[in-house]
Amino acid sequence: MIPVTIQSIQVSLMSHHRVIILKDAAGRDERLLPIWIGPFEADAIANHLQGTTPPRPLTHDLLRSVIGALGATVSHVVINDLSDSTFFAKIIVRLKGEEIEIDARPSDAIALAVRMQAPIYVAEHVMDQASIVPSPDISTGTPPRDEGKGLDAFRDFVEGLNLDDLEEH
Repeated sequence: MIPVTIQSIQVSLMSHHRVIILKDAAGRDERLLPIWIGPFEADAIANHLQGTTPPRPLTHDLLRSVIGALGATVSHVVINDLSDSTFFAKIIVRLKGEEIEIDARPSDAIALAVRMQAPIYVAEHVMDQASIVPSPDISTGTPPRDEGKGLDAFRDFVEGLNLDDLEEH
C-alpha cells in the first residue's frame, strides 16, 4: 500500500464533477492518482481541509460522531480496487482491538479520513493501473519548448471563426 495525501481538488470544465488528485505522501513517487468525485463530496473534503465549518453537520461529520460514540477509531482508509473505471475503497475501523473493514466510495472514505486524521492509502495495483505522471512542463509551470506543436487544427478553427456573425444573431 502506498501512503498518499491530497494534492488538490480540481473542477472539471466539462461537467459538474470534481477530480481529487492523490500523491505519494513520502514524495518517493511522481505518479498522481486522479479520481472523479461528485461536487458534494468534493466540497465536504475541501471545506474541512480549509477549516470551514458548515452550519449543520454533514453526513461525514455524523459518521465521525457515530464512530467516536461507539468507542471506535478509523485506523486508515484504502483505495483498494479499480474495476471498469470505478474505484473502490475500504474504511478500516478499529473497535475493541479488532479491525472492521467497511466498503465505501473513495470520496466518502477520504472525507471521513480527513475528519478523523486517518492515513489514506492506495493499493499498488490501483496506482499501477490508474496513475498519471505529470509532464515536467506542467509541474514546473514553464511553457513547453515545442509549444503549439500538435495544435494546428485547433489554431485553424479559432482563426477561422467569424466573430461578425455573432453580432448579427
